[in-house]
Amino acid sequence: MKQVAATMAGTVIQVLVQAGDQVSDGQDVVVLESMKMEVPVQAQAAGNVVEVKVNIGDFVNDGDIIVVLE
Repeated sequence: MKQVAATMAGTVIQVLVQAGDQVSDGQDVVVLESMKMEVPVQAQAAGNVVEVKVNIGDFVNDGDIIVVLE
């Protein structure tokens, strides 16, 4: 299993993938808002989305796992 982690603390404003989706290396999977900036979080590897661990409005910390890939 591969995991995609938040790159900074912020609030989830967009979830761009769902379980079953195929993602490529570098693809945006979630968009965070931090300090009034929108920050996309990318997958670091290609794979199938097994689980999305966040919802819109959730607050995440730097390093929190947000998407699980296989």
